[in-house]
Amino acid sequence: MTGAVDLSGLKQRAAGGAAGGPASGAVAVDETNFEAEVLVRSGQVPVVVLLWSPRSEACVALADVLAGMAGSDGGKWSLATVNVDAAPRVAAIFGVEAVPTVIALAGGQPLASFEGVQPPEQLRRWVDSLLSATAGKLGGATPDEPETVDPALTEAREKLDTGDFIAAAAAYQAILDVNPKHDEAKGALRQITFLQRATEHPADAIAKSDAAPRDIDAAFAAADVELLNQDAPAAFARLTALVKQTSDDDRTRVRTRLIELFDLFDPADPEVIAGRRNLANALY
Repeated sequence: MTGAVDLSGLKQRAAGGAAGGPASGAVAVDETNFEAEVLVRSGQVPVVVLLWSPRSEACVALADVLAGMAGSDGGKWSLATVNVDAAPRVAAIFGVEAVPTVIALAGGQPLASFEGVQPPEQLRRWVDSLLSATAGKLGGATPDEPETVDPALTEAREKLDTGDFIAAAAAYQAILDVNPKHDEAKGALRQITFLQRATEHPADAIAKSDAAPRDIDAAFAAADVELLNQDAPAAFARLTALVKQTSDDDRTRVRTRLIELFDLFDPADPEVIAGRRNLANALY
């Protein structure tokens, strides 16, 4: 976001192959977009779902090969990746017992699946058989057709790019009023809320929190500043430590703020996965 604090690095580090994730030919899927990217999408073209874990090199390698195939096939089929560590409920839908597992769907129904790594030539034959089995039976896609962007969305993006948080928030809220499930608008509003709050903290917020480690408001301010400084692990650790030191309503308040910070990231980001695990350990 030019003219504003840049959170793009926070949101996208786990996307497009960063931090050991799948390559850019894939769409990362969790509970928020499962219906749109898997069920609805499979009514247009076959959808190949890869259930993977960033802890497995075999998973990452398979994701790279499949993403390359999806890209070279020009939209004839779609690759959706599900990080089972970050989206266990989606993994449970498929009843996955091991990773990597690959499941092909068409028209919302599973057609074929396999577990483990396959050589590229065998993957090619598997995908070709999938395309052959579904040829002429789905709605079809228009991969070469340029994306049509809603003028309201374009306006909201422009306001955010110029750092006009108030106007951008109003524009994105107007989009949500029409479409409450609009993912970009929801994510943008979360970022705007954070930026408006975080940029108002004093420069010595971290030092003040260190001097008063049980002060919840001071910890919130320090965590915001650390996040702005691209130090997410420090921000997560600060609030996780405070969860351990608090109880009842105070603990709920700290936990809620920490989850809000997690939501600024891609759910597949390894630092978010680690942060959620540490939070769970702190709570239980």
